[in-house]
Amino acid sequence: MKKIENNFTVSGFVGKDAEIRQFANASVARFSLAVGRQEKNGEETNRVSAFMNMEAWRKNEHTESFDKLTKGTLLTVEGFFKPEEWTDKDGVKHSRIIMVATKFYECPDKEETPAEEPAKPATKKRQEIAFPLHNKATFGSLLLCSGTSICCYSV
Repeated sequence: MKKIENNFTVSGFVGKDAEIRQFANASVARFSLAVGRQEKNGEETNRVSAFMNMEAWRKNEHTESFDKLTKGTLLTVEGFFKPEEWTDKDGVKHSRIIMVATKFYECPDKEETPAEEPAKPATKKRQEIAFPLHNKATFGSLLLCSGTSICCYSV
């Protein structure tokens, strides 16, 4: 049986300075990461952007890494998906997926002039997995996971 890993790696710009909350033994930093991709429609190419909400937990004595979480910083974030379910005061069930950042580090600057492109290694065939979302806020939406990207589509 194939081993399925619950992890992601994504690069993007921090959307705004992190909101940091400190508790007795640990602290949490909540921040958004702006990510984008090129979308081609015939001859026209558009840049499609999205903000992804992240959270990172650290013991209080190890929160110095939160200093990197400032608006505009280009980061690579590694982590895992944490599903969360709750029922509100009206009895309506909700669910969401939280992206928990276990590692994040600044990306090296890209060169402005492209160097010779190295030969691309053979890539594995990617498999897409679709998850229907069923709560009041996302009814009729579909969460599509492919490799390290996640998209939410209205259907």
